[in-house]
Amino acid sequence: MDPANPKLSSRGRLYGAKLSALVRSHFGELRTEDNIPISAVGLGVGAALSQGSTAWVLVEDKPERGLGVALTWAIRHGASRLHVLVPQSGGLVARRAAEFTIDISVWSMISDLGTDRAGSLELQATSPEHLTDEASVDDRHLKFVDLIIESGADVVIEHGVVCGEVRGLEVCRVITDAVTGECRLEVGVGIHDREAFGLMHGDIPTLDSLRRITNVVAGHRRFGADPHPLNRLGAERALRSQLIAEPSLVGATALRGAAPATPRFNLKDPVPCVAVGTGNEGQPLIVVCSTGIDIDVVPFAADARLFHGTPETELVIAVPERDATSLTQQLAGTLRNPARVIGMPYA
Repeated sequence: MDPANPKLSSRGRLYGAKLSALVRSHFGELRTEDNIPISAVGLGVGAALSQGSTAWVLVEDKPERGLGVALTWAIRHGASRLHVLVPQSGGLVARRAAEFTIDISVWSMISDLGTDRAGSLELQATSPEHLTDEASVDDRHLKFVDLIIESGADVVIEHGVVCGEVRGLEVCRVITDAVTGECRLEVGVGIHDREAFGLMHGDIPTLDSLRRITNVVAGHRRFGADPHPLNRLGAERALRSQLIAEPSLVGATALRGAAPATPRFNLKDPVPCVAVGTGNEGQPLIVVCSTGIDIDVVPFAADARLFHGTPETELVIAVPERDATSLTQQLAGTLRNPARVIGMPYA
């Protein structure tokens, strides 16, 4: 909890009070050896408390990305038993939790009273959610693949969506018009940019406009380019693009981009990305790329491994060298089949 941030402090206190009430109601009163009641500590995404070798973590904000926070608390407090409390269905969290050696139970907070007050909530043990198959691609969308390639962009298909990327940054996307049902290729970085680009340059042939934006983006995404919004977005996907071009950096002979276990909904939010390929000894290899200090990258990577392979498939987490922290290494080591964390010296 950050005392310098009143909003965070207030929210953290509310989360802490909620977790304390839930634990007291469902697990009993927690006290120290001196018989002092144990209070929850507010976190940015929820709250946490621990007693002995057991920890409880409430994840209210983006619960699908909260398992890393819970694991970090457990490791730092020497807990071998972890209870993770999430709003509504926690099946995705439970699936990821099953990949770790720490004994983790996931509880969904259920209310029949239309309120999220702790006293009205029941905790329901949550089973792992089954992975769903990747969405198929509309055959009509595939007709735009050659045009994307001709423009100089890379074709990326994830969960049925056909996009063009330049060194990891999306510059175009095939969409189906919700009104007319027609398919078209829209040019731009993100939905708002695509809409603005269409209004301003609608009379320019798609290939010409796409070549133009591809050249502009490529200039800003090159290694060593001056800081610019176009090279701040999608840094993790720029790293993936680099590894696909130089797979030997992670001990692979070949890599290709692949979809994550769950779709990415926002182009501008940093989310790890996935590549699959072949290791130096011919073995299947899954690589997850991330940038910045993302303590949820290990659960995300474990899910990607299940989606594209088996729990035994070799897994690599590639991050810039500065982001290969001891915590990430430690979390990767708590997987039932540990992942390798590799720092990229010039990512």
